[in-house]
Amino acid sequence: MLKTALVLGATGLVGKTLVEQLCQDHRYQTVTCLVRKPLSLDFFCASADSADKVQPIVVDFDNLQDYQGYFGCPHIYVCLGTTIKKAGSKGAFRKVDFEYVHVAAQLARAQRAVSFVWISSVGANAKSHNFYLRVKGELENAIIGMSGLDNACAVRPSLLLGEREEMRPAEKLASVISPFLSPLLVGGLMKYKPVQAADVAAQMIRLQVF
Repeated sequence: MLKTALVLGATGLVGKTLVEQLCQDHRYQTVTCLVRKPLSLDFFCASADSADKVQPIVVDFDNLQDYQGYFGCPHIYVCLGTTIKKAGSKGAFRKVDFEYVHVAAQLARAQRAVSFVWISSVGANAKSHNFYLRVKGELENAIIGMSGLDNACAVRPSLLLGEREEMRPAEKLASVISPFLSPLLVGGLMKYKPVQAADVAAQMIRLQVF
């Protein structure tokens, strides 16, 4: 039976790559993307045939509960995320990286979604002194401990590699040194290797329950 996927954060580095992969996946009939503003279908998929699967829906993320009907699909992917610099404050960052994702998980549970996969971060820890990692860890604890949402999985990438419209300084540096640094990260350090966004997207799909 063909599946329907719901994607939040479809315009980001991983999200856009994820939608492209979902469009190419023969197991999916429809890929619904909740977005902030109208976007053309060719933004998501280069192939017209694949783009026919995509249904972008403009929503107000501050009121996600108003769109709970979309969370009744089998597979939900959440790629929402920002930086404190881009958000403007720690509070604004937490709203995107914790509150929006947490509400999405609650709606997925209420609508009996089959599985829920979201992007966290390597080093996520609710007790971390680093604000970013602490928020990521708190979110993991909140979702994994949520009764009624049985198939919830977090992907914990290190520094993401890929083509962004706005490349961050750390990512520019990582793209240069990654070929030299990655072979040195072995054993327990392997999780810190910079990772391609396409690989993260592929892992998210593998974690879904079919």
